[in-house]
Amino acid sequence: MHVRQAANVLELLEFFARRGSVATLAEIADELGWPRSSTFNLVNTLADAGFLYEPFDRRGYYPTPRWLMLAQRVAEAEPLPGAIHELAAEVARRTGETTAIGAPAGVHASLLDVAESAHAVRFFARIGDRIPIHASSLGRALLAQYAPAERQALYRRIRFERYSQTTPMAPEAIESAIAEGERRGYHRSDHEYLPDLAGVALPLPLPHRRLSIVVAGPVSRCLEHRDAIARTVRDLRDRCLAALEDGGAG
Repeated sequence: MHVRQAANVLELLEFFARRGSVATLAEIADELGWPRSSTFNLVNTLADAGFLYEPFDRRGYYPTPRWLMLAQRVAEAEPLPGAIHELAAEVARRTGETTAIGAPAGVHASLLDVAESAHAVRFFARIGDRIPIHASSLGRALLAQYAPAERQALYRRIRFERYSQTTPMAPEAIESAIAEGERRGYHRSDHEYLPDLAGVALPLPLPHRRLSIVVAGPVSRCLEHRDAIARTVRDLRDRCLAALEDGGAG
């Protein structure tokens, strides 16, 4: 279900993040393609709730620090250990490819942390991006941490869409890929969701959390090197998890 009003709030916040300056009601409506009346209602609702203000009289609106305050409280309540951020950065440095940390978000995997490759041609990803959980190595490294009954329940919610010729289109195909990945020691993908992209992913289990780490890049650079990439990721991941365990991180 797509809730338009909620989507509009998020779209407005992203608009201000891109713009970086105040905007009038007319500028917001024109940029986002919204009716003036709807823009007026949303902006005034957010202003009344303390999320927007007018830095200069009648010259436009801008988000208040209340967004940041709430985001910081949310992040502090369920943080990723600093060692996980360092792990993503080190893997990206060692492999030369974009590295991300993912977590389940319904029928998707959501990126919680991203360390981008320095290559001009690379997997471009942002924190908050979502990838179909069944059509990615990142997602299957998460699904491997589910009980079989949990996976079957999730499959019933997936709308199987063919993104490419290699996209798994049935629960049996996903289960086969998960089992193969477990035998191999890592999960891999070959442009199942995004064109010309190869991925290598491993589970990244923390207490009471399901996470995975993925390295992804162009097929031309990564496809033939997935075994070597997996060895690098596994070594660094195991060191990171051992350090967290020794340090008593939860």
